[in-house]
Amino acid sequence: MEFYNVKTRQKVDIPENDLRKRTIVQKSGKHTYAVTGEENGTKLVRFVSKQQYDALQVPETEG
Repeated sequence: MEFYNVKTRQKVDIPENDLRKRTIVQKSGKHTYAVTGEENGTKLVRFVSKQQYDALQVPETEG
């Protein structure tokens, strides 16, 4: 999956076996869906739609 690394200002491709997904619940009750990965010690986050979130076959983390 493609991420944007803010630190290096480049797009990077993270293999699917290194990804984790998480649901963030805001105070208003709205759900936000995110996929996280790591490249060279830099944590990367990409916000995705519910359809993309449900289609991903990666482990889910608390958050």
